[in-house]
Amino acid sequence: MLHSTAGAETIVGRVVGVADGDTITVLDALKHQHKIRLSGIDAPEGGQAFGQRSKQTLSDCAFGKQAVVEGDKTDRYGRTVGRVVVAGVDCNLRQVELGMAWHYVKYASERPAAESKTYAAAEAKARAAKLGLWVDPHAMAPGEWRDGGQQAHAAAKEISGECDCSSGKVCTGKRGGSYCLNDAGNKKYLPK
Repeated sequence: MLHSTAGAETIVGRVVGVADGDTITVLDALKHQHKIRLSGIDAPEGGQAFGQRSKQTLSDCAFGKQAVVEGDKTDRYGRTVGRVVVAGVDCNLRQVELGMAWHYVKYASERPAAESKTYAAAEAKARAAKLGLWVDPHAMAPGEWRDGGQQAHAAAKEISGECDCSSGKVCTGKRGGSYCLNDAGNKKYLPK
């Protein structure tokens, strides 16, 4: 079901798809599908470190569940940009709290100030606790990664002796042990 009030629209329906850590598909009561881009956050891309883990945490929050989407904007891909709430939980904020997405500062002025402040504080707390993607000292925002930064990021990790298993590289730690990082950010040491 689609409702509009003062420029904002509300979509109510079941989440039938999760494309990545910040994009879902909602099926409303009239059986119309709505592509939704979660506002205020930017999650890692699928090929990026923590991309699959971010998608999973969003699935845990929303997939197969009834959601209320509040949005007033459509992005360049035709997706509604909005806040996704499932059973009282703000899934957008939850992604940031778990360290599975960045607070999207670039668009902070387009959202209520209190919401932006809450998202910024959640990111700061996740960073300090080294949750999720923040376990990587070289965590790169998706926009930078898409703009070719993945090569620079890989080079920086190689120089620092870090890697992720999805890179297909084995790294050597400070004490000479060989390891990879798994999607949870934990080192997996290889037998000598």
